Amino acid sequence: PIEILGDHGFNYIRLRVFNNPENERGYAPGEGWCDLGNTLLMAKRIKAEGMKLLLDFHYSDTWADPQKQFKPKAWEGLEFDELRSSLKQYTQRVVAALSEQGTPPDMVQIGNEINHGMVWPDGHISHPDHLAELILAGIEGVNEVDSSIQIMLHVALGGQHDETVLWLDQMMARGCEFDVLGLSFYPKWHGQLSDLKSNIYKLIQRYPQPICLVEYSHLKQEVNDLAFTEFKDRLIGTCIWEPLNTWEKIFDRDGKSNELMKVYDQFSN
Repeated sequence: PIEILGDHGFNYIRLRVFNNPENERGYAPGEGWCDLGNTLLMAKRIKAEGMKLLLDFHYSDTWADPQKQFKPKAWEGLEFDELRSSLKQYTQRVVAALSEQGTPPDMVQIGNEINHGMVWPDGHISHPDHLAELILAGIEGVNEVDSSIQIMLHVALGGQHDETVLWLDQMMARGCEFDVLGLSFYPKWHGQLSDLKSNIYKLIQRYPQPICLVEYSHLKQEVNDLAFTEFKDRLIGTCIWEPLNTWEKIFDRDGKSNELMKVYDQFSN
């Protein structure tokens, strides 16, 4: 699939990584999909196709999103200073392993959809000082391996401007510097296309960082028109969510591409 996507103009692959997904309550009990070992294998395939890698730290053993940010089992019971140190060391270890095998990430997300915080309860948004400290720990972990890697902060607020600004201002006031702002946009949760467009327009007036629509699936033509036409200088790209098997996927259950793949040929051209 990575080769096929590359043939149709995709140039970046976004991989999630969980701490210990093999745990009983993890993403893949007993199997460990999306752990460091599997991420290293996937990174080789990505780089072999000449594509770039965006690494998405969930800082959990399973899915992390605005409704859940479960602390990894290995970090349960730690005092906050120990938690911060563990998060930094884990980030550093993962990025170093990728770099040492010659497949360094080009960009790293410090947490996944963290507008409500991450590594709950310590890093919940109701504790903004602690949340900022954990974000900074992740950034330090990346920078100590390779300071040229771009840092993304990712919030699930595609159409919610006021909440985006409130979150960003709180984190930036606490020293959280980053290179790219990642937004999720699913109409079910994040408003209409007009809300997304309005939010992007206002954000690029207020902040210097470029924006990436790092999760979307629906409204493919409209979302990519924003990136490649209307906001082409500041909206630097889009990442379709799980194009092989979720929502408006571009492969069928037999692994054959469908009509939606042709939309991406248009974008590539």
